[in-house]
Amino acid sequence: MSHATTINPRIVEGLYCEALVLSDEVRGAFDLSGRIEQTGTDADAARIALSCEALRTTTRMMHAMAWLLNHRAYFMGELSEFQLRRYGRLAPDFPAGDAQRLALLPENLQNLVSHTENFYARLLRLDRSWREPAPGVHSALDQLRARLSQNVA
Repeated sequence: MSHATTINPRIVEGLYCEALVLSDEVRGAFDLSGRIEQTGTDADAARIALSCEALRTTTRMMHAMAWLLNHRAYFMGELSEFQLRRYGRLAPDFPAGDAQRLALLPENLQNLVSHTENFYARLLRLDRSWREPAPGVHSALDQLRARLSQNVA
């Protein structure tokens, strides 16, 4: 990768371990067995909030895990940098939790959702930092344009 200082196998492995633990916490926290009965039959809004935030949070963590697995594969030589740059992107506009729905959830679930959002934001910052070209480094296309403009003149 272009920016060896911003991302390396050690960083990816540490984040991967953190993501595994966080994903397991999400799975356990949003396990719906018994939760619907706890909310009662008159709490349709709470059940909908729980379902929506469970789906959004687990999807967020699946995207994070996929990004980390792609980077692990790159560092193990199973993916080329081209493949990683093309297919190993995080969705930059992944929606955050809905504040009104989150307010209907217990505090521990609200905190967990927030934790996954913060984790995903960290991955986004890391992803953006290594995708940006280093100062003074021109892309192959820029170099080709420069050569063509020199030959034309």
